[in-house]
Amino acid sequence: MALEQSNVAVLGGGSFGTALASIAADNGATVRQWMRDHALVEQINRERRNGRYLPDYAINERVEATTDIRHAVEGAAIVLVAIPSKAFRQVVEQAKPWLSPEQILVSTTKGIEQEGFLLMSQVLEEITGFDHIGVIAGPNLASEIADKQLTATVIASADPGTRTRVQKALGCSYFRVYASDDRHGVELGGALKNIYAISAGMAAALGMGENTRSMLMTRALAEMGRFAVAQGANPMTFLGLAGVGDLIVTCSSKLSRNYRVGYAMGEGRSLDEAVEALGQVAEGVNTVRLVCDKAREMNVYMPLAEGLKRVLFEGVAAKEMAGLLMAGEQSSDVEFVLPREAVLEAHRGEKVRHD
Repeated sequence: MALEQSNVAVLGGGSFGTALASIAADNGATVRQWMRDHALVEQINRERRNGRYLPDYAINERVEATTDIRHAVEGAAIVLVAIPSKAFRQVVEQAKPWLSPEQILVSTTKGIEQEGFLLMSQVLEEITGFDHIGVIAGPNLASEIADKQLTATVIASADPGTRTRVQKALGCSYFRVYASDDRHGVELGGALKNIYAISAGMAAALGMGENTRSMLMTRALAEMGRFAVAQGANPMTFLGLAGVGDLIVTCSSKLSRNYRVGYAMGEGRSLDEAVEALGQVAEGVNTVRLVCDKAREMNVYMPLAEGLKRVLFEGVAAKEMAGLLMAGEQSSDVEFVLPREAVLEAHRGEKVRHD
């Protein structure tokens, strides 16, 4: 299949997929955006707006919405997959007959598949077997991108061509695209930070001070790095946009879906009520249990994630979440400077000396 190098396909009709589709079109690409919703397709093609997710955003005329997945992906040089994790595999399998190994496949989804604990780029790899696979992650609130506020993201791939092509396709005056070869670390950063955004929303609703919220974010970053390194990622990745950058924005902004779920629960709503009020997917809710189970399997210490799991699924009051952290062991600050085990060993030695 001959690829048209100026063609970009976007799978998904949500806010981030819509913003990326329009950016690619602004950069001169012909873009086909696939979604299931016939009414939304008609609205985008007729009114140049996505009334469900970005009602005030003027979509570029070069974006064609379609419900025909073959029409969307066939011949596109770059395929951006912006589908929630629960439906990600199903949609990629639906598109597979019209994909080719020369295409660049990029996940923008910050979630984890339960079966096998697979990240979305691993799902792409498993289904297609293609070489040109990447992920996009970073502090990317879609509504701000739509407003053309200055934003940066990361394209991560082991393939230099994938990184370069995506940078050229999406980089513009207000959307800067940085490169990384740590696909696993970047993708884990994007998935894990959703957990802690829920915690931060709860803390804000409960009126916790700035010191408390800063502590929660910093210890969250420590947990994220600890878990990711156990999975084979580079800890330095978490100093970048997909780590601390994404964590800051999702733990600080009421535009963050996960933050809003946490905030609603901090105000006293149940998890079901909070999710229903949001009306969109909050990936962190699906991620908490998976990550906690995997952390126990790998013997990775994650007290914040465990505390949040207890609040979400075991009936523990939201106001007790920060207390669960304070009751835990006092260990090292940055484990890649002073290993946690060295601090615990010193504590044990001091106890023996006094006994």
